[in-house]
Amino acid sequence: MTTLALPAARFSDLLAAEWIKLRSLRSTYWAFGSGALAVIGFNTNAARADHVNYPHYGGPIRDDFVYWALRDAFTQGSAMILVLVCASIGAITIVGEYATGLVRTTFTAVPDRRAVMAAKVVVLTAVMTVFGALLAAASYASSQAILDGRGLGVPISHPGAWRVVVASALLAPVCALVGMGLGAVIRHSATTMVLTTFVLLLLPSFVTDRYHWTASVRHAFPFNAWARIVDVGYGKSHMLVPKYPATVGGGWVVFAVWAAVAAVVAVVVVDRRDV
Repeated sequence: MTTLALPAARFSDLLAAEWIKLRSLRSTYWAFGSGALAVIGFNTNAARADHVNYPHYGGPIRDDFVYWALRDAFTQGSAMILVLVCASIGAITIVGEYATGLVRTTFTAVPDRRAVMAAKVVVLTAVMTVFGALLAAASYASSQAILDGRGLGVPISHPGAWRVVVASALLAPVCALVGMGLGAVIRHSATTMVLTTFVLLLLPSFVTDRYHWTASVRHAFPFNAWARIVDVGYGKSHMLVPKYPATVGGGWVVFAVWAAVAAVVAVVVVDRRDV
């Protein structure tokens, strides 16, 4: 009796399978929905506060209010929420499969683990980029619309405005990939989330910028890189500049390196470790 060999899965098939996995998780809808409401709500509330309090602001703030308006477009508080949400989604895409045992079925059907993980990385990156772009665009539009009530809204054509939107959008896939990478290494949901929060949000605050080498380490974290990129008023007027300042170009490099390293770690670790 002749046994027919099944054709190897095409990469497009793997992409479709990973998309089905991601959208079939009920937890991802809750994460996307609650995260979006929190991020947009946080930014619009910041704009509302500045709209209400503007008559009480002093001259220095009024003179540089365009930079305050751009900060309202995507605040640090909302960025922290975005980091946590996206890292959680990235982690669950890999940790969830190990927890349920689905990963064994996946690798039995498709023994090429690298191809499976590459597809997972592509789908996660695409989905989180769209998610980040929607939040960044909605936050910018809503915050500037509120400030327009006093004629203080900043148009998207203003120098640096696009930088705020793009950097805030790309923060989402970068943190999601970091979550996936750590999830592939740890394979435990609670531990992964604790370590991801520590690495992305807590650890940077423990590193001083007093010395050149520590400042370089501090600048090398994604959240700090984002903060530098979106700070359009950096070094202007009365704004203080640290002794060892970060650069916008360096911030983009940090984004790229973290995303690439996290993706490689996820692929290599899953490929070499037992299920």
